Amino acid sequence: QVQLVESGGGLVQAGGSLSLSCAGSGRMFSLYGLGWFRQAPGKEREFVAAITWNSGGTYYADSVKGRFTISRDNAKRTVTLQMNSLKPEDTAVYYCAADSSLMGVPPRRDGEYEYWGQGTQVTVSS
Repeated sequence: QVQLVESGGGLVQAGGSLSLSCAGSGRMFSLYGLGWFRQAPGKEREFVAAITWNSGGTYYADSVKGRFTISRDNAKRTVTLQMNSLKPEDTAVYYCAADSSLMGVPPRRDGEYEYWGQGTQVTVSS
């Protein structure tokens, strides 16, 4: 069992930066692929970024590539999403998620993740 808790959301002006953190529990955390998703009002939840268990691979949605960076620290059981050059369209609730396929490539589909955090709100003003 893995529990995930996000933090770091808030209000920022367009062009600014925010760093989201997700703290995980469970002894298998370091072997799971981890992802970030977001859901804007009236829209479906969408993939943002993912990272393999050993940080050997990172994956991004085209809309955030070059602006967002995902990283993890298995010793601290955390995954971070550094968001730069934020745009109003980045406004959403951001969720971290864990995929229990041990040492696999983290998926882009939210339905393939077993564990989810409660979400943190990110609002980007224009």
